[in-house]
Amino acid sequence: MDSLAFPIIDPVAIEIGPIVIRWYALAYIAGLLLGWRCCVMLTRRVPVFMTSEKLDDLLLYATLGVILGGRLGYVLFYKPAFFAANPLEILMVWHGGMSFHGGFLGVVVAAFIFARRQNIPALLLADLLAVAAPIGLFFGRIANFINGELFGRPSDVSWAMVFPHGGPLPRHPSQLYEAGLEGLVLFVILAAAALATRARFRPGLLLGLFLIGYGAARSFVELFREPDAHLGFIFGPITMGQVLSAPMILAGLAALILALRRPAVTDA
Repeated sequence: MDSLAFPIIDPVAIEIGPIVIRWYALAYIAGLLLGWRCCVMLTRRVPVFMTSEKLDDLLLYATLGVILGGRLGYVLFYKPAFFAANPLEILMVWHGGMSFHGGFLGVVVAAFIFARRQNIPALLLADLLAVAAPIGLFFGRIANFINGELFGRPSDVSWAMVFPHGGPLPRHPSQLYEAGLEGLVLFVILAAAALATRARFRPGLLLGLFLIGYGAARSFVELFREPDAHLGFIFGPITMGQVLSAPMILAGLAALILALRRPAVTDA
């Protein structure tokens, strides 16, 4: 069966003696820093509700939320029995295992705490983070591709690839599908809404768009992505990714409706 050659890329980007830096770590760093720059640019536009200097502290909160939430989400959603029997493995993040849904919840909690401490409108802050989130998603999925993990189901499409750990059959490069839909496409939609419309004057609207967009994109790509080996299908053809995305879509619809019903904020 014809297929594309998988580009073998060493998961280790930099290795100097005992110091090892992986592409996965660099992806997280790139996503956080570029997302932070995106937020800085948006805070300079009306409605102004916080200074760009406060974003330095927000970056620390978001980093902790992503890492702690992503890891705990993976532990609770994907391998609870394994980690219950091996609790020390929870701390061994270098072995892999992060959940976007968990990371998202972690950032929600971190942003809420930050907003309360800084006396910042929580929904306006959530909208700000929603626009930046696809940047991190894009780099994260590219790192998944480099690692040859989270690959797709067997396929005979001309762009299918034989992944190093995916057996002999060509498979969908589902990581690239996710990078394109959850990352690039979703970012363009949210950035256009934030910059070319008055969406930012409706607190919660951009958050709602992000939740709906991510949930829909993830649910669609799950049709091509190989289910986690230790989970398989949850029921029928439904995967864990689709199960976790369903409440995101519902929450996004609720946020969208409420945002449109509330009065718009002022320019200042």
